[in-house]
Amino acid sequence: MTQIGLQLYTVRDHLEQDFEGTLRKVAELGYKGVEFAGFYGRSVEQVQAILQETGLTAIGAHTAYTRLKEEMDEELAFNKAIGSRYIIVPFLEEADRNRWSEIIEDLKKFGERCKKEDLVLCYHNHDFELTLQHDGKPALDAIYEQVPASLLQVELDSCWVSFAGYNPLEYIATYQGRLPLVHWKDLTKKSDGSPDTVELGRGEIAITEIGDAAIAAGVEWLIVEQDHCAGDSLESIKTSMEWVRAYVEKGGQLHV
Repeated sequence: MTQIGLQLYTVRDHLEQDFEGTLRKVAELGYKGVEFAGFYGRSVEQVQAILQETGLTAIGAHTAYTRLKEEMDEELAFNKAIGSRYIIVPFLEEADRNRWSEIIEDLKKFGERCKKEDLVLCYHNHDFELTLQHDGKPALDAIYEQVPASLLQVELDSCWVSFAGYNPLEYIATYQGRLPLVHWKDLTKKSDGSPDTVELGRGEIAITEIGDAAIAAGVEWLIVEQDHCAGDSLESIKTSMEWVRAYVEKGGQLHV
């Protein structure tokens, strides 16, 4: 059954002040797993200890493209040690977004290296991979066409797909079987059209339908993320979990 996780970038302000205490709170709220975006100076042993204490699963880690180019051995060893299966490229800087052919070749190399360590490489999208083109199609589709599924799996950020003007339900269907992770998030648009991420159920994204489609597609983890929180980030993830519980009560086949 699909499980519910949290991208820890959402609560980065609290992690900076109290890493262990924040993970305890995440677990208390009902999240089953966490996706790391940095380890805040903690050692392997310290991360192992807090995961064991809380019962949280280390889903994976967002690891910068440049970090994988320069320090891949260190990153893979750390993730293997804490039981984190997925290594996820989370973002590309603007300077990298005009050299897709090189990015694709690097992803193949990263994927081969991960595969040798029994880890899985994923790519996490924003909107620009859909608004920018490569080889006559959205860059995101070109990436997945040109890097084999054996080397690269999909972490679909359904919110950014929607914001870019595409249908996330169609993307879930397209990549079913290659889609272990889906970011489940909501947003509204500001008066200037720019995005404002909000708690689940408080925006305009079709999150119920996305959840249903992801579960039907056999996604392993639906991962809550909020890029920016207007108030306290722990209160935001609490509000989102309350929405998730209501979703389950209405029949959502999600393990919480």
